[in-house]
Amino acid sequence: MSKQVYVSIDMAVIMAQEDTPVSLRIQVSAATVKALHAQLQQAYLKDDVRLVRRTTVLIDLLVHHVPMAVLCERWGLSASCLYDWQRAFLLHGLESLRYRHGGGRRPKLTPKQKQRLVELLEAGPLVVGCETACWDAVLIRVLIWREFGVLYNRQYVCTLLHNLGFSFQKARFVSDHLDTVKRLIWLEQKWPRILRAAKRRRGMILFEDEASFAQWGSLSYTWARRGQQPEVPTSGKRKGYKVFGAIEYFSGRLFSQGIEGRFNSESYQAFLQMILAQTTHHLFLIHDGARYHTSASTQAFLVVHSERITAEPLPSYSPDYNPIEYLWKKTKKQATHNKYFKEFAALTVSVEKALAYFATHPDTVLGLFGRYCKESGLALQQAA
Repeated sequence: MSKQVYVSIDMAVIMAQEDTPVSLRIQVSAATVKALHAQLQQAYLKDDVRLVRRTTVLIDLLVHHVPMAVLCERWGLSASCLYDWQRAFLLHGLESLRYRHGGGRRPKLTPKQKQRLVELLEAGPLVVGCETACWDAVLIRVLIWREFGVLYNRQYVCTLLHNLGFSFQKARFVSDHLDTVKRLIWLEQKWPRILRAAKRRRGMILFEDEASFAQWGSLSYTWARRGQQPEVPTSGKRKGYKVFGAIEYFSGRLFSQGIEGRFNSESYQAFLQMILAQTTHHLFLIHDGARYHTSASTQAFLVVHSERITAEPLPSYSPDYNPIEYLWKKTKKQATHNKYFKEFAALTVSVEKALAYFATHPDTVLGLFGRYCKESGLALQQAA
């Protein structure tokens, strides 16, 4: 009658003496179980079918103790193959879950050269003498030839970049007036101070901004036959529906007010007055340096209502520090992208419908505060 021995292992080697028949049950540590599940998640993300299969088999075998015969039938693999996977894992741990290059033509760039290429790409075209701020496949092809003497097909350059962790993205403008020091002070000093004060006073933190939605609509990517660019009718009228908006940091609550006139001190103060009427908490108001935010009239308004409002200006030229900017993008996607508004009223209805959606889905709004949740140590709630 054989004995059954329970052994707790973490990347260890189990060997039984030949003259002592022993049935071993391998029990891996909690840390190893966690590492295996993390490896499985990475394999799914990489869409690596072989690694998903091998990791799943090891989890079933070592964690759930599924019989070897069951796994062989389930996966159509031989017992010797599964024993080899188990032995390799016990000997080498997670390193055994690395598929080596199985032959074929050797890569033209060495790992060190690829790392150097990544460094050059991240430095930007201007650093290496190009007269543009962004890369394209042709420039990168020339860069590889100049630096490493390797001439790739232009189409393969895209595959190479994808394998190195790059993707094809649309660039964005960044002001050359940015004050890096002030932006850093805002994140590391001012924002934590605002957050502490708001918690102490049980107040509301409002990120405020304005947006204009044009009657001629907006364009976005869509599917169409090659060579046939899709067309969206437009009235060509240069009228816009202007909206004041503010989103609350703790609750995701949205305040908005549309106007047909211009943004000015009076309309801005009317918007703030509306928020005051709908709330009882102290308001920590975060806004940019627009003229109607900083005008003498608005400053006088803020002084009169200082018991209810504390205004905190953002660093200059820092729209990326205001999460409501992302709300405007989502609103335009829902309300105006690829849509035709013959009448101005149709535009206002579409915009208000989109804003009403966000007003009733605070979890979606909370998902916009990624940077500030990270800085304040709060868990980021992803938008649905």
